[in-house]
Amino acid sequence: MQALAPRRIRPHRRRVRQDLFMTDSRSRTFDWADPAKALEQSRNAGTGLDALQAMIDGAIPPPPIARMMGFSLIEVRDGFAMFECEPAEFHYNPIGAVHGGLACTLLDSALGCAGHTTLPAGVGYTSIDLNVRYLRPITHSSGVLRATGRVIKPGRRVIFTEGELTDAAGRAVATATSSLLVLASTD
Repeated sequence: MQALAPRRIRPHRRRVRQDLFMTDSRSRTFDWADPAKALEQSRNAGTGLDALQAMIDGAIPPPPIARMMGFSLIEVRDGFAMFECEPAEFHYNPIGAVHGGLACTLLDSALGCAGHTTLPAGVGYTSIDLNVRYLRPITHSSGVLRATGRVIKPGRRVIFTEGELTDAAGRAVATATSSLLVLASTD
């Protein structure tokens, strides 16, 4: 049996000119603070809860992703975090609804920050998993979205969280669960 020679794959050369399709062009700009400086400020703020409250109070700038996607942390307490976002055209996907990535990002942020509120100074976390269930479509007419995250079980190694995303009428549009790996102190 003769061995097959590896097939050479040619790079895709045809480029779609996006400007040909933009008959009603819109643009959006945003700014952000240096994330390295904000991280240093967060580490010096005290506990995770203290750092997140400082962000709400404006003493620590929000992360660049929050500025880019247009969402804000509005409330924290031990084991709880809440974000808000008003969906807009720039969040849309090609099928005329808000991209599921916005819902996922809001829930990931709420669940992660809920876990962060339980951590002592200098201790971080990262997501092990995130499971999102989409319950209904989101459009700009959904109004302000509110993502809430709650700690189900705190831990020294893993934190378990759950949350939901609701529209302006209070209807659940997505739910999520997440496990967060607690990272050792960087001191």
